[in-house]
Amino acid sequence: MHQPGHHFVYGTLRDYLTGEELPDTDDERFRQQLARLLVEERGFAKKELEPRLAIETLFGTTFVRSLIDLTVSVNGQRLFVLRYGPGSLVTREKPAVAAARVLDATCCIPLAVVTNGQDAELLETHSGKVLASGMAAIPSRAQAAELLAAHPPRPPLTGPERERNLRVLNVFDLEICCRKERCG
Repeated sequence: MHQPGHHFVYGTLRDYLTGEELPDTDDERFRQQLARLLVEERGFAKKELEPRLAIETLFGTTFVRSLIDLTVSVNGQRLFVLRYGPGSLVTREKPAVAAARVLDATCCIPLAVVTNGQDAELLETHSGKVLASGMAAIPSRAQAAELLAAHPPRPPLTGPERERNLRVLNVFDLEICCRKERCG
């Protein structure tokens, strides 16, 4: 069955982390694989992963809901956001860094991961610098303390700096579908 627009929906699936019923799409299957990877191979506990957090922005008449696929915490401190999307990783870097900078009201999350399911990049969110590439760049639980020590969270953004990052999300995450219209 097709969903209006452009995503093929196979039915529903159960979320690996929450048990919630979700639309079964190719993209959601990749997201579920990433959650399994973080728990079963990288050693994070399910409770350390927050799925589907969102940041909502409105500039002019353009409302955008930016999805953060997974947010990973260690000892109560958010360590990184993970954003999945098919295609080029370079086009995903700026919005992932912006999301990490503004998602948490108490601090800037220090790291971001972008992945297309076949490749990945680990980014430091203060500078936006790529720290590592390849699927092995997705951190493990064993690396978490070292990563937090090397990249401590910074104070939350305020004023114009926060607004600039919210604008990045608003522009980069606006969905224009294959029909050259806004996606529903």
